[in-house]
Amino acid sequence: MSELKELANHAVDARAAQVAARFRKRAADAGLIDVAYTMVPSPLGDLIVAATRRGLVRVSFPHETPDDVIEELALLLSPRVLEAPAQLDEIRRELDQYFEGRRQRFDVPVDMTLTRGFTRKVLRATARIPFGSVSTYKDVARRAGNERAYRAAGNALGANPIPIVVPCHRVLHSGGGLGGYGGGLDVKRFLLRLEHAIDE
Repeated sequence: MSELKELANHAVDARAAQVAARFRKRAADAGLIDVAYTMVPSPLGDLIVAATRRGLVRVSFPHETPDDVIEELALLLSPRVLEAPAQLDEIRRELDQYFEGRRQRFDVPVDMTLTRGFTRKVLRATARIPFGSVSTYKDVARRAGNERAYRAAGNALGANPIPIVVPCHRVLHSGGGLGGYGGGLDVKRFLLRLEHAIDE
């Protein structure tokens, strides 16, 4: 009897998955998804990636609660947020290649809607730091238009909504110290080692 119940449960789960997939496809075809998201496994843990029609808008760290990230997207961007893995195939592929050491630059378009003003300038400057290289908070602040605003640059990097792809991990203190990182210093160290940017 328990085997029959288990089979029935599997059938219900499979049917629910089919219905959900059809719903996602119809919503996408009708242009009803403003923000698509999915979970991407990585060596760091599961990352939530989200995109608008303009491009990648959010990458979460594993310590961030999925419900909080989705709620943030709904509040700041649009309530029409839906899990739609097929719409994020390209970024999933690029992240996989990056973590496997086969990609040095991300090609997916980026949507900076969650940033404003000086923060956006800092992140744009940071996006230009090449793979395997590092910069400093002061230099990033200078390239963003205000060399003396290095503390503000640090705050902007700490609020980066698209880490890894916009590589804030490549920004260090002038003396070579790691500085801070939204994902934690172990994650920053891991990413810099992956890129052969530090030896420690």
